[in-house]
Amino acid sequence: MWFCPLDGTLLQVQIMPDSPTFWRCSTCPYSCVISNQVTNKIYPKCKEVDDILGGATAWENVDRTMAVCPQCSHSEAYFLQIQIRSADEPMS
Repeated sequence: MWFCPLDGTLLQVQIMPDSPTFWRCSTCPYSCVISNQVTNKIYPKCKEVDDILGGATAWENVDRTMAVCPQCSHSEAYFLQIQIRSADEPMS
């Protein structure tokens, strides 16, 4: 990104047929011929993703109910209730 040296506005590329390409300021009369191609790629660093549900330790002390799984025939089901909205609304 290039900025206008007079007022700091982001410069725009002006392409006209049969003429050179210009950097042009949208708020003042500043313009400058683009003489060479400028490319620069900067990739942002990825931040570490936190486990929002607490990972494996969150399932140690959860509620359970007696229900038979149709796939594995296990007799208990574990569930966790969390607050995903504001405090005046019920849990999900």
